[in-house]
Amino acid sequence: MQHPFIVGITGGSASGKTTFLRRLLASFPPEDICLISQDNYYHPRETQQVDSNGVTNFDLPSSIDSASYAADVQRISQGLEVRRQEYTYNNPNIQPQDLVFLPAPIVVVEGIFVFYFEEVAKLLDLKVYIDAREHVKLQRRIVRDRDERGYDLEDVLYRYTNHVAPTYEKYIKPFKHDADIIIPNNHHFDRGLEVLVSFLRSKVTASKQAAE
Repeated sequence: MQHPFIVGITGGSASGKTTFLRRLLASFPPEDICLISQDNYYHPRETQQVDSNGVTNFDLPSSIDSASYAADVQRISQGLEVRRQEYTYNNPNIQPQDLVFLPAPIVVVEGIFVFYFEEVAKLLDLKVYIDAREHVKLQRRIVRDRDERGYDLEDVLYRYTNHVAPTYEKYIKPFKHDADIIIPNNHHFDRGLEVLVSFLRSKVTASKQAAE
């Protein structure tokens, strides 16, 4: 198999990465694209850093097992299968699955720190940054954390102010201009997605032709 084309996708919390990724993956047959998400590389909850008020902070680079993340990206870039147990945020109601990532012409590497982690960033062939204004991201975060995680407004605002926003300013925003493509997502990302999909399809075609 030819060396896959590795795409790194990042952006601030609630910038719309998950929705963008869902649409991106749906644009390709499963055998043509593989997603490796940073979300499955968190250290165990009991080892995570807590702030001065005793609130666990999952929004720090140290919360991620970056060495394992980079090793798995390196492995799949060499055409090898990757196995990883799903991270369930210690939810006792969810049985973690054994995830299997298979090599594909396109590999998408996603997470808020994929540009910050040098050992991951150096493996990327294309860097994509999903951008949105702060008030848009905050509104999305409030809705998401209320509906999906059961957080009340006070808790969401505390985490956003003390964890999310400082992390964005220090570890995410400074790498925005390292991106090859910046896709605004204040209202929609349709045009940006269309451009990226068209480009990646050309890479898939080239990979298949080279393999013939």
